[in-house]
Amino acid sequence: RLVQAGFRVVGYDVVQDREYRPVPFLTDANAFAERSDVLFSIVRDEPQNLELCFEDQAVFRHPQHPKVFVLCSTVAPGFIGELAAQLPDDVTLLDAPMSGAPVAAEEGSLTWMLGGDAAWVDALSPLFSAMGTTLHKLGPLGAGMAVKVLNNYVAASSVVAVRRVLAASPKLGVSPEVLLDVMSRSSGQTWYGSRFLEIDWARQDYSPDNTIGILEKDVQSFLKGLGDEPTPADESLLQSLRDLVSFPE
Repeated sequence: RLVQAGFRVVGYDVVQDREYRPVPFLTDANAFAERSDVLFSIVRDEPQNLELCFEDQAVFRHPQHPKVFVLCSTVAPGFIGELAAQLPDDVTLLDAPMSGAPVAAEEGSLTWMLGGDAAWVDALSPLFSAMGTTLHKLGPLGAGMAVKVLNNYVAASSVVAVRRVLAASPKLGVSPEVLLDVMSRSSGQTWYGSRFLEIDWARQDYSPDNTIGILEKDVQSFLKGLGDEPTPADESLLQSLRDLVSFPE
């Protein structure tokens, strides 16, 4: 989407055998650091962002490094401040988690939750708009991530609820397809249920390495942000995610 909008884009990934079109992916982190002025990080979690920035890839230890870092991973809100404190003084950090899954990324219909310096958020809005249709400019650094973890707690809950009723519906003489159609127009409507047939990970079982595992990580990021002990409902949600089995085609 960025390329289609006329932006020059290069990428970097530690996995080198993937095919990316039409974006060239570099195999050297130093070369990537030198060629990037705005870096969008969409790695999985906090440890991978630290590896990218300061450790294994060490993009911001390189003398020529990006001057704007846009953190799109879902992490605990408190991690944003910890990351900002380690970045070089000449780097501006924005938090910009998105929602919509791969299907929305392909459509260019992502929803962005943006936090950080308002002038920089405005300056980068053309990039966000190239990839999404809704830009929520939420306030200072960390505001976007706070909203994202709250949102994803609800999203994880809806995944558990929808999968529960889809598995149960045949026992009551209702096909999953009919139930999804009715719910999409009724009080049981959810983003996950309404796009169940389009979301590439909708039928997944739980694995620490897949999207259901990412939802588990997002719930834990929410709890880490609160700093409280998990409630019984929190523990039940986490266990329900771990208990999900693949849903048949």
